[in-house]
Amino acid sequence: MNFDVVGPALLLGLAMIGSSLGCGIAGMASHAVMARIDEGHGKMIGMSAMPSSQAIYGFILMLLMNGAIKEKTLSPMGGIGIGVGVGLALLVSSLMQGKACATGIQASAKQPAIYGKCFAAIGIVESFSLFAFVFALLLF
Repeated sequence: MNFDVVGPALLLGLAMIGSSLGCGIAGMASHAVMARIDEGHGKMIGMSAMPSSQAIYGFILMLLMNGAIKEKTLSPMGGIGIGVGVGLALLVSSLMQGKACATGIQASAKQPAIYGKCFAAIGIVESFSLFAFVFALLLF
């Protein structure tokens, strides 16, 4: 059995699951708020899309990891380890970012002036995805 693609596939799958869950949570909050307010819907939609970035990180890492395994600079077992570890980090980060986006959407609907400030917490959660992304690059 060929294990070459297991690690990259796990990484991509976990990142995509996390992004879909995070965007789903934020999207549901966005829908609820848009039903109550008459304007500013684009801002709500934009914030609800924030957890999709982890899917991009997962996709890029999957491509790079697959290439490293083919070039034999990364073993398939190393790829599985990186894939599971970084994939889970991206999944959890996306999920938590979706929750932060949902509360940011709800808070800014009540007080529109705080919309920009809500991105501080969202950005902090995003930074953990970036750390996982960069640290994974250092491993292969």
